[in-house]
Amino acid sequence: MSDKKLITAALPYANGPVHIGHLAGVYIPADVYARFERRMGKDVAFICGSDEHGIPITIRAKKEGVSPQNIVDQYHEIIKKSFSDLGISFDEYSRTTSPKHRQVSQDFFTTLYDKNKFIEETSEQYFDEEAEEFLADRYIVGTCPNCGNENAYGDQCEKCGTTLSPSELINPRSMLSGNSPILKETKNWYLPLNDYEDFLNKWIIEGHKEDWKPNVYGQVKSWLNDGLKPRAMTRDLNWGVPVPLPNADGKVLYVWFDAPIGYISFTQEWAEKTGKNWKDYWQSDDSELVHFIGKDNIVFHCIIFPAMMKAHGDYKMPKNVPAFEFLNLENDKISTSRNWAVWAHEYVEEFPGQQDVLRYALLSSAPETKDNNFTWKDFQTKNNSELVGIFGNFINRVAVLINKYYDGVIPSGNENATELNEISKAAKEVNQFLTKFEFRNALSSMMNLARFGNQYLQIEEPWKTIKENPEKAANSLFVAAQIAAGLAQICEPFLPFSSEKLMKMFNSEKWTWQKIETENVLLKTGHKINEASLLFSKIEDETIEFQIQKLEATKQNNKKTNANAKPMKDEIQFDDFTKIDLRTATILTAEKVEKADKLLKFSVDTGIDVRTVVSGVAESFTPEECVGKQVMILANLTPRKIRGIESQGMLLLTTKEDGKLAFVTPEVKVENGIEIS
Repeated sequence: MSDKKLITAALPYANGPVHIGHLAGVYIPADVYARFERRMGKDVAFICGSDEHGIPITIRAKKEGVSPQNIVDQYHEIIKKSFSDLGISFDEYSRTTSPKHRQVSQDFFTTLYDKNKFIEETSEQYFDEEAEEFLADRYIVGTCPNCGNENAYGDQCEKCGTTLSPSELINPRSMLSGNSPILKETKNWYLPLNDYEDFLNKWIIEGHKEDWKPNVYGQVKSWLNDGLKPRAMTRDLNWGVPVPLPNADGKVLYVWFDAPIGYISFTQEWAEKTGKNWKDYWQSDDSELVHFIGKDNIVFHCIIFPAMMKAHGDYKMPKNVPAFEFLNLENDKISTSRNWAVWAHEYVEEFPGQQDVLRYALLSSAPETKDNNFTWKDFQTKNNSELVGIFGNFINRVAVLINKYYDGVIPSGNENATELNEISKAAKEVNQFLTKFEFRNALSSMMNLARFGNQYLQIEEPWKTIKENPEKAANSLFVAAQIAAGLAQICEPFLPFSSEKLMKMFNSEKWTWQKIETENVLLKTGHKINEASLLFSKIEDETIEFQIQKLEATKQNNKKTNANAKPMKDEIQFDDFTKIDLRTATILTAEKVEKADKLLKFSVDTGIDVRTVVSGVAESFTPEECVGKQVMILANLTPRKIRGIESQGMLLLTTKEDGKLAFVTPEVKVENGIEIS
């Protein structure tokens, strides 16, 4: 058994905040596992950081009109704080724009290059002539050949999950200009993955058939059965880690080459800060490596990165890669582009002090073997019925009764009571389940101990027996106190904030897991505990309804064909509409209004008369541009004075994408005075 445990969590893209799908599928399970392994006495390095070179970052930057660095600086801090707020106990959370990461990833590439592990190939890649850029896979969209999704990316279809290459897309188009890209020659460096098929088959297919999750094993087996091909490890981009070779200007390392190397570079950063030797975790037989990822990252962590490490020669392979499936939200796929998500930073703000509630709800719905679903109603039920009604209720009763009847001092009781065996039983079950990465089962074992404690108190009724049989009451509360103290220990990987409160309440310290499994008496007779305090509070219907309506507003906004369209005004009756007199008209003259930068004065032929209209369009048109233009006028608007000039109507205009105004005009020229209906 290895003493050192290197645990990594997939690097989140720094192009947006973290949502509950990320938390449930990677980060909370990884944190539970890391916390548990620390309690098992392992020397744990829990490593993660922001992936700041992905194409999603450059896409976001272009949309917002800022540099990629602006984007990653903003979201790195948001993501890092969200993880900290939710108790994700990374030993190191860094970023792929750090100098150390650039150096380590370039050194890794150079080692492979010097060992002749790459194939230099000149190939035809998609090129956007208008943007004058080679297109990364994510900048190419088209129809998925597998499911027909018309907006599949060049590397993956997000609708059906199929991994793609740009050449497989039907009717590909550039996300930069919307045009059909052309093929243009460029040179890149490829890693011949086919050279590593035998190694991967032996290591995974033969070596991990029994201990890897079926979804991971099955996907890897499918890839290997189809046969691997060389894959480019460099890209023609201007954002990323520069390729460390002469004559490689304008080329960067493929994001899936440099991102997993982040695990190594971040470990080195952590080791430098703590005085550790990073090689003890990456290159020693006395260490085990475990990658926590989502199912969309399986191929990169189980085929590409292991092939890279095998080619390098100095690194150990992961012991396990427990990839999770996807979490849906209210029976719909979580989508950052549609804002269909529960964002971690917003949850922390809107549910202060209730981080463990989210951790519990997401762990109990963890998509371990298949996609699962999160609903706000289920979240409320898990809190009110389980955390408040079972766990919190038991703890509160134990602490209140001991303080009430024994001044907070643990009474004497039978240290060999059979009920105490439930503590070690729960600890052993949690151990067994977490070792197999079965987080929902482990959580259930913890909660079952709380259920047992509640049932035990209900049967014993020490609040009644304290008068007629004080010895029995004392024993009951002695046993109940041990169960409560056991929960304080066992819940720590899952509910770290609650565990800390519990340990303060029962005046206890963190034990090793082995001690909890073997010793059932955690609080000796005579031990003084502190006053009871509520661990969890009921979440009211109004709070949940607010969150549901928040999602409903998102759903309605997603129905808009124009996201910038203003909300519709109040409905009017048909009779109200018939009162409006809209007519065609022609502008005869136009001039600026003195001392008014935005106003133009028009004389307008309405077909009924020639009248004066004042309009705030001077920032969009010169007077000369307006003369002779046929327009539409609201003719029966009550006249009003503007800068001393009586304006007799209103011209119809709209706003273009650039913010300039445009007249609403007939498609073809017609007579003045024709009614518009």
